[in-house]
Amino acid sequence: MSVLLRTSTAAPAPSRGATYTISDLAREFALTTRAIRFYEDEGLVAPARRGQSRVYGERERVRIKLILRGKRLGLTLSEIRELFDLYEVAHNERAQLAKFVHMLEERRARLLQQKEDIDVVLVEIAGLERVCRRRLKEEAERAETRTADAAGGS
Repeated sequence: MSVLLRTSTAAPAPSRGATYTISDLAREFALTTRAIRFYEDEGLVAPARRGQSRVYGERERVRIKLILRGKRLGLTLSEIRELFDLYEVAHNERAQLAKFVHMLEERRARLLQQKEDIDVVLVEIAGLERVCRRRLKEEAERAETRTADAAGGS
């Protein structure tokens, strides 16, 4: 599960026995409690229950951290779930790392395509802007000529 955390610069995690409330995690990760409950509904975190209260352990804390990192990288929640599932099934990172590399390659390709599309649109915008500025200049010159002609013809 730590494949997304390898480059983390965050402070070391608390001890393994630590527990957190939903409010603790919401505050730590600048999330709403609703977002954390959504991740639970999506099967990405599974807090223990004490009566009506959710009790989150270190596993859920790490998963929320991984979810947020995955989202920053542009992964969908289903892709993040797939990475979690690979780790749960194999209990090692090999399959998870291979899948993650594939996802990153796909993400990079999509971003490069988007960058190329943006560059094309920017060139088109620049061309249209030049045409519009030229036409505005020509219109201003024509208006000036009409004003001069009208003043000279009186």
